[in-house]
Amino acid sequence: MERRTIVGLLLIVAVFLITPRLFPTARNAAVPPKGAKVTDSATVSQPAATPATALPPAAAVTIDTAAPASVPAATATLVELKDALSTSVFSTAGAQLERVDLHGYKALDKTERNVALTSGTTPLLSYRLLTGADTTVLSRYVLTASTQGKVTTFEGPAGSNQVRIAYTIVPDSFVTRVAGTVSTSSGSAASGYVLVDLPQTFRSFEADTAADQTAFAYAVKPGERSAEGVPFGSLDPGERKVIAGPVSWAVAKSKYFMLGVLPDSGSTQFAEAQMVGGARTSRTATRAQGTLVARLSPQGTFSFDLYTGPQQYNRLRALGRDFENSNPYGGWMQGVVQPFATIVMKTLLWMKSTLGWGYGWLLVLFGVIIRLAMWPLNQGAMRTTIKMQRIQPELNAIQQKYKGDPQKLQTEMMRVYGEHNMSPFSAFAGCLPLFLPMPILFALFFVFQNTIEFRGVPFLWLADISLKDPFYIVPLLMGASMFVLSWIGLRNSPPNPQAKMMAYVMPVMMTVLFANWASGLNLYYAVQNVAALPQQWLISNERAKAGKK
Repeated sequence: MERRTIVGLLLIVAVFLITPRLFPTARNAAVPPKGAKVTDSATVSQPAATPATALPPAAAVTIDTAAPASVPAATATLVELKDALSTSVFSTAGAQLERVDLHGYKALDKTERNVALTSGTTPLLSYRLLTGADTTVLSRYVLTASTQGKVTTFEGPAGSNQVRIAYTIVPDSFVTRVAGTVSTSSGSAASGYVLVDLPQTFRSFEADTAADQTAFAYAVKPGERSAEGVPFGSLDPGERKVIAGPVSWAVAKSKYFMLGVLPDSGSTQFAEAQMVGGARTSRTATRAQGTLVARLSPQGTFSFDLYTGPQQYNRLRALGRDFENSNPYGGWMQGVVQPFATIVMKTLLWMKSTLGWGYGWLLVLFGVIIRLAMWPLNQGAMRTTIKMQRIQPELNAIQQKYKGDPQKLQTEMMRVYGEHNMSPFSAFAGCLPLFLPMPILFALFFVFQNTIEFRGVPFLWLADISLKDPFYIVPLLMGASMFVLSWIGLRNSPPNPQAKMMAYVMPVMMTVLFANWASGLNLYYAVQNVAALPQQWLISNERAKAGKK
């Protein structure tokens, strides 16, 4: 077997098998957000979770899918917590979070307003208490709000319990620290659980509302395992999915924004996460119900960090606890796609910070770099193909001569391969140029699904490289460049009806397939094809010279 073929095959194995080992899931270190006070330079360790066996059976914490009784509007009031990046609006009805206005992100739905995390009808975050056999819905009780410095506290009686929930906004981070205390009417610490209800839906502020709603999902990080995505559409109405703890964090997200709940350095991980499919009014599932189960400490307390902001890689990574993977990629191929998507994202962010170019031009440069990096392997694979074409008549003659003697046929074919320093596997070497770019293309496909860095980024005539080209110019250029690449590849080649048919069919198929995908992805693929044209032309001329010998 040729050395180039061996190298190419080993690279493919490395992509699909070794990548997850080189980039394993991070440990669940609880890293405080920017601005938090740390006692020393060591990473703050996540406290050990209470054994999962202490959790009562799932029936004991079964989610009531019926909407909690609302508090009369005249009774409850709203309280705003402002920061340079956002304004969080809470209600005195159970200290629930109503909405979060994001100051730096404009709506793309032509309304000229800012993006807000809001469902419009239900709260973003609310609480229920499970103490003994009683479940207390906090939104049914109006608490008293007070502010002291940067801390806003809601407290008051809720059924047979006394509740106190404090919110502290961490500046410039989209993070709010939540600390609660639950005590009995006698003043002793309450025991039981706090059920933290996540958003049931989101209001869309995107130009493509359908794509935004399709992305509605929960994601849960169960202990040391990889994060698990649960799209709303994967749950039938009323279907319940339970993820056993310990749970490191959970998020509810739209295409570009999310609400995430993470245990802080002073609390245990969550005991369980439950999700229930919501009613559907259209083909797209836009509603679901997610709940985190948190144990009350022996002192009757609970605490966590609340992230309400964009799915911005650097911000999520700064929170630690593997939170940058709160948007799981790749489905059943997550183990391969997620590391590759991370590498691609890190590379593009580094290029952005180093060069300062717009993402459109960075994708052009990235496509050229990838093609140049693969030039040596492509060159070797294409030359192997030329050699295979040169010896093919001799192999065909041997097959005809010894078709009745399989043993002699194999011996003679191996002799021919040996004389030309080739092997039966050399035929596969010509396919390497098709397979090697695929992992990066797959990674970019998933990166474009939810990466907010591309949201609303213009390039030339494109208003937003994260959306499809409204004029279909880039997909047509991609298809045309693919056809030209194939046409040049067939020049000076022996007649091959199958290859000729594929040269016409594949560009059409790919153009149709890519037409409604992100224009930035089409741009990258088109640039790769154009950057490969010189090499393909040189190889075609080399093939012509070899044919004259």
